[in-house]
Amino acid sequence: MDSQSSCVVVTGFGPFRQHLVNSSWEAVKELSKLGLGSDMQVELRILQLPVDYREVKQRVTRIWEDLRPQFVVHVGVDPAAKAIFLEQCSKNRGYRDADIRGFRPECGVCLPDGPEVIASEVSMKEVSRRAAVQGVEVAFSRDAVPPNNNLIRSQRTCVNARLEHQGRPRCRASAARPLLSD
Repeated sequence: MDSQSSCVVVTGFGPFRQHLVNSSWEAVKELSKLGLGSDMQVELRILQLPVDYREVKQRVTRIWEDLRPQFVVHVGVDPAAKAIFLEQCSKNRGYRDADIRGFRPECGVCLPDGPEVIASEVSMKEVSRRAAVQGVEVAFSRDAVPPNNNLIRSQRTCVNARLEHQGRPRCRASAARPLLSD
C-alpha cells in the first residue's frame, strides 16, 4: 500500500492468564461487524495480537511496513475498569508481567533503543469528550477498555476524530476485512 493508504487498523488481544476470551478482541470483532458508520471511506482492518511481547513487536512492525495505515488503534482490557480509557501516549518502561510464553522484557523495557514515550497527535482529551456515551464514562491517559456496545460507538468516534484531524474522508460502513496472521 502507498503512503496515502485508506486503511485503518484496530487490534485486540488474545487470551491470557485466566482470560480465555479476551474482551478487547471481542470488542474489535464487534466493531468489525458494525462498521465505522455510513459515511466512512476508509478500509477497516482488524487483527488479534497474542499477549506475547516479541510477537506483538514483529506484528505491529509489519502492520506499519506492509499496510502503511493512516493510523492504528490498539484496544486493551482491564477487568477492574469502570470506564473506557483512551491513552494519550504509550510508555516504553514498566512492563513487568510475563506474557503467555513466560517472557518478561529485560528491566521492564519493551524497546531497549526506543523512545521513552510515544504520544498520539490526536487530543485524547477531546476525543474522550466526543466519544462519551450515555451511561458510560470515557476518560483519557489510562489503559482500560471494557467491551460493550457503547465501546463500539466510542471506537467509531475515535476513528472519526483521527480522520478529521488528518483532513481525511470518513470511513465507509462496509464490513471490516481481518488481517492475515501468518
